Amino acid sequence: MLKIAGVSTGYGDLRVLFDIDLEVNEGEVVALVGSNGAGKTTLLRIISGELLPTSGTVTWFDQDLTKIPAFKRAELGISHIPQGRGILTTLSVEDNLNLGSYTKRTKAKRQELKDKVFETFPILKDRRRLLAGTLSGGQQQMLAIGRAMMMEPQLLILDEPSLGLAPIVVDEMFQILTNLKATGTSMLIIEQNLVKALTIADRGYVLETGHVAMTGDSKDLLRNPEVRKAYLGVE
Repeated sequence: MLKIAGVSTGYGDLRVLFDIDLEVNEGEVVALVGSNGAGKTTLLRIISGELLPTSGTVTWFDQDLTKIPAFKRAELGISHIPQGRGILTTLSVEDNLNLGSYTKRTKAKRQELKDKVFETFPILKDRRRLLAGTLSGGQQQMLAIGRAMMMEPQLLILDEPSLGLAPIVVDEMFQILTNLKATGTSMLIIEQNLVKALTIADRGYVLETGHVAMTGDSKDLLRNPEVRKAYLGVE
């Protein structure tokens, strides 16, 4: 589905990513984990079209993504939930959802898609007429995921979905993602919470200072002594 090969990029003279290789297959959940400053969000900006690579290729079902503008990538089926959620706080919950189905393909089935979101997140249905800014942090994250679902994406990209959430809400959030995985939704999850991310994922990539330090089956990465020592403090 998505293939990144030999991608490098940076900001001005500062190089941030170095020869990154990464793949996401249909129906697969892939975790990209690493500490702050590792380059995770920069890689997402390349996938979404906010930043161009200085070298390497990014392909989507054999299409060269680097030649497709950012706004058209959403129409291709790539939905990116940014760090901080990016919801429109002065609009209602329902208006936020409606804005997710702006393409001709999804606008024609807006109500059907919205019913599916409300089935997944009943609290959003109860609060659909409230301003999005009045929701709790966890509910705002649900709204961000719901808005992405309104695009009927083939790939859902989440940047730090647990950021700023209470532990009990983080558990609930990852249960929701587990349920989405069961429906066959492909996901690329960027997360500092290594255990949560690798528990839900099929495969994982560990990013360190702009390089892929390790990759493999998520269960193997969780058992890897180097990963456990570096990210969990466990010998």
